[in-house]
Amino acid sequence: MATVSALSSPSVLYHLPELNFSSCPCPSIQTLNATTLPPPINPPSFGLSCFTMTLGGLSNLSALGILAKSYVRFRQRAKAPFLLLVGALLLTDLAGNLIPGAFALHLHLGRSRRHRVAAGMRDTTEPAGMFCQLFGASLVFFGLCPLLLGSAMAVERCMGITQPLLHSALITVAHMRLVVLLLSSLALLLAGLPLVDVGSYTTQFPGTWCFLTVHGPLSMADASLALTFSGLGLTALSLSLICNTLSGLALLQARLSSQGIRTNTTAAPGRYGRTSSSPLRSLDVEMMAQLTMITMVSCVCWSPFLISISLLVGQFCRGGRGSSHTVHQSERLVLLGLRMATWNQILDPWVYILLRRAVLRRVFRILQPDSRSTPTQSSSCTTASRRQGIGLH
Repeated sequence: MATVSALSSPSVLYHLPELNFSSCPCPSIQTLNATTLPPPINPPSFGLSCFTMTLGGLSNLSALGILAKSYVRFRQRAKAPFLLLVGALLLTDLAGNLIPGAFALHLHLGRSRRHRVAAGMRDTTEPAGMFCQLFGASLVFFGLCPLLLGSAMAVERCMGITQPLLHSALITVAHMRLVVLLLSSLALLLAGLPLVDVGSYTTQFPGTWCFLTVHGPLSMADASLALTFSGLGLTALSLSLICNTLSGLALLQARLSSQGIRTNTTAAPGRYGRTSSSPLRSLDVEMMAQLTMITMVSCVCWSPFLISISLLVGQFCRGGRGSSHTVHQSERLVLLGLRMATWNQILDPWVYILLRRAVLRRVFRILQPDSRSTPTQSSSCTTASRRQGIGLH
């Protein structure tokens, strides 16, 4: 579980130039800016930007290394399709962390080499031309892919838990590769439409990143693309939540039924012909824990950004025109939403790394150190009592 999703690494938004209105030579403009505009956004340092970009890259690489070992172990089992989707999600997060981050670092480094216009006005460091087009396309593609892959993971697990026979017949590794290709093609198609003059990418506040046009006068193509992006993202998150809820309820029902059977009979087969402690059921719980947390991270990181885009475009479609102060506030909200979305690609690999059975067992042993000694003591007492009984006879 957005994290692709995430959109890009937090370094994308850490290179924001500070807007200085205090040195404006014209008193009237200075007074106007001081009364109508909120305080400027202070960008984090360049070192912090590099640190977050490096952290995201190393986290995804570590998760991919662990995933490769798991795929070798489970390549012939029911977990293989899920691991393939996780691998595609981590690769997308890695690329989405490095490629848009490289664009942003280029803007950050080039900012000191460019001339500024009058003090207090927006400078000439804004990306333009093909650079802005590629930057915006990368943000759209690497933002939409993790959300679509997360929804595919949720559907795969829902079928595997609620319809195991249908899952074994339809869901194969080859089919999952085709699903990954189709979802990536959909995201690539949406990201590439502005490159052929269907919609446009424009520089967004405060002039250091490019995205689909969501502010100001919008054409029908711009409004349609922005609504399609936000609509696909919100639909993917909603589908993930629904499928995860159904899967969780099915696992809970299977566990309760197996416990009821175990209290009445000595042999208690689970839903799959095994007890609830069988390896298959343990894998189901592990995968559901990972998927649920990935979905929660994606919802927290992505919902503000997607909802703010929908509201802005919807306001334009209704003919609403806000004041300059309202427009500036909406720009800041979109910027804050994007900053939250960029953390998705750093948190996704840590969800997979930490929510594994090996890690959870170690945590359980640390929290309950006496849990292993109690069964041993009880078994030794039982053995001793049996020996005493044999000696009496």
